[in-house]
Amino acid sequence: MSEEVLQQASPGLIPGSGTARAAKPTRLSPSFISWLQAGPMMLVFLAFFLIPLAFVVIVSFWDYNEYQLLPHFSGRGYTDTFEGCLAQLPELCTIGKTYLKTLKLCFLVWAITLFIGFWVAYFLAFHVKSKTWQMGLSLLCTIPFWTSNVIRMIAWIPLLGRNGLVNSGLMKMGLINHPVEWLLFSEFSVVLALVHLFTFFMVVPIFNSMVRIDKSLIEAAYDAGASGFQTLVNVIIPLSKPGIVIGSIFVITIVMGDFITIGVMGGQQIAAAGKIIETRVNALQFPAAAANAVILLVITFLIITMMSRIVDIKKEL
Repeated sequence: MSEEVLQQASPGLIPGSGTARAAKPTRLSPSFISWLQAGPMMLVFLAFFLIPLAFVVIVSFWDYNEYQLLPHFSGRGYTDTFEGCLAQLPELCTIGKTYLKTLKLCFLVWAITLFIGFWVAYFLAFHVKSKTWQMGLSLLCTIPFWTSNVIRMIAWIPLLGRNGLVNSGLMKMGLINHPVEWLLFSEFSVVLALVHLFTFFMVVPIFNSMVRIDKSLIEAAYDAGASGFQTLVNVIIPLSKPGIVIGSIFVITIVMGDFITIGVMGGQQIAAAGKIIETRVNALQFPAAAANAVILLVITFLIITMMSRIVDIKKEL
C-alpha cells in the first residue's frame, strides 16, 4: 500500500510507523486562564462586598416613618441628617461637629500608631538580625488579639478610673491631690484604647516593606557619607512608603467606622460617625443609618484616595 493511500485511509497514523499520532491538545488563552483563576475571589467580592454595598446605597434613598420602611425614592435620610445645617452657617451644625470630631480622633490615632508602628518595625527589620527572632517578635505583637476587643478595652478601666491604679499611684507619690477625671471616659481614653487596638495593623505592613529593602543601599548611603538621620529620611522612609500607606489605610478605615471602642471608653458621651449610625439603627431608622454610612464611606474613600496618590501601591507591590 502506498504512503498516500495509507494517509487517506488512516490519517491518524504517522507515515512509516504503526503508532497513532497524538491529538494536539486544545490550549486555553492566558487571559481566559487568568479570569478563571480570579473567578472565585470575584464571586466572593461580589457577594460579600458589592451587593451589600449596593443595598446600603439603595436603602439610603428610601423613605421611612416611625415603625417601617417605605421602599420608594426619597432623600429624607440625607435631609434629616443635615437638617438645620444651612441655617447655622458659618457655624457647624451638630452633624458637622460630629464628623469633625471623628476626623480629629482618626488623625490622632493614625499619627500615634504611625509613630509607634514605624519604630517597632524599624527595630524588627534592622536591629533584630535573626529571621527566627524577627518572626517570633512579630508574632508577639499578635498576643493582644488572642482576646476580644471588649475585654481589652475593659482592662483599661481598673487602670484609668477614679480609684484606678494610675490615680492611686500618682496620689501616693504626691503628684496629684485628687483623682484625675480625664483619664477615663474621655477623648484621651478613646485614643489610648484605639492606639492599643490598632497599632499592630501599622507594624506589619511597614515591617514587610522594610525587610524587602536591599541592605546594600543602606551601606552605600553610609559609604557616601550620609548620617543615620539622612539615611533614614532619604533611603528607608521612601522605600517604606508602600507599607506606611497600607497600614494607614487599615487604621483609618477601622477607626472611622468604630463605635464600640468610642462608646465603651468614652462612657457613651463622645459622638462619632459610627455612633450616629448605631443610634439610627437602634431607632429603626434604617434609611437614615444607610445615608450616614454612605456619607462616611465617601469621606473615607476620599481620604484613602489622597493617601494612595503618595505612592502607587500596585506598582510597588
